[in-house]
Amino acid sequence: MRLIARLERRFGRFAVPNITLLLIAGQVVTFVLSVNDPQLYDRLVYIPSRVLRGEVHRLFTFLLLPPGTMIIWAFFFWYLFYLMGTALEHYWGPFRYNLFLLIGYLATVSAAFVVPEGPVGNWFLQGTVFLAFAWLNPRFTLHLFFVLPVQIRWLALLTWIGFGFTLIFGAWPQRISVAASVLNFFVFFGQDVWYRIKTGRRQMARQARRFVEKPPEYYHKCTVCGITDKTHPEMDFRYCSQCSGDHAYCQEHLRTHEHITE
Repeated sequence: MRLIARLERRFGRFAVPNITLLLIAGQVVTFVLSVNDPQLYDRLVYIPSRVLRGEVHRLFTFLLLPPGTMIIWAFFFWYLFYLMGTALEHYWGPFRYNLFLLIGYLATVSAAFVVPEGPVGNWFLQGTVFLAFAWLNPRFTLHLFFVLPVQIRWLALLTWIGFGFTLIFGAWPQRISVAASVLNFFVFFGQDVWYRIKTGRRQMARQARRFVEKPPEYYHKCTVCGITDKTHPEMDFRYCSQCSGDHAYCQEHLRTHEHITE
């Protein structure tokens, strides 16, 4: 993340604000044009071998492919993409959000040359925006089709399972697209993922001891304000990787506390 901070200081002025809205606008235009031109998709999808034969526009136009041909599904997808993309841009700032998309884009474009005849779309790349939002807001409640309430972390889990299924059983172009598109997620969150895996066993062992020795009054307690998962069951607690020992923090104090180095 220090490298990203240095890049932001140097190149931050080149960031494109509201890039999510720009991508959606391009996809809407493509969707409308494709109604009268069913072959438009074939002319825009990214196929590396055709790029090498001079169709350079495919390097960019595949980002404008709409999510299917059903207007209801497309509208729902665009609504979610706008909601989560703008939230990430607000959280990170335009430059870091641009960089997140750029890493996934460059990885997808480069990796596709392994199977140069395979068509590549933007599904998996845009899916990483959903995964990043879910990682940062795991308890966010999404109303599927504006009716069914579901916490987004469960949908993210299903998405990861789907990605894994594609990696194992999908065609090679799909496998490559999945592997390349999630690179941006691990660049931004890989350290947190590793820390969560590393500390998971220790936390499980500690909780198991509490069950044996004494029924716990709480499992997580904010080191700063003292609230617990019992007093605030809706709160998401996390452990800081830069503090010595196991120190939990609520969402309000996770990024504002002073690190403990005892």
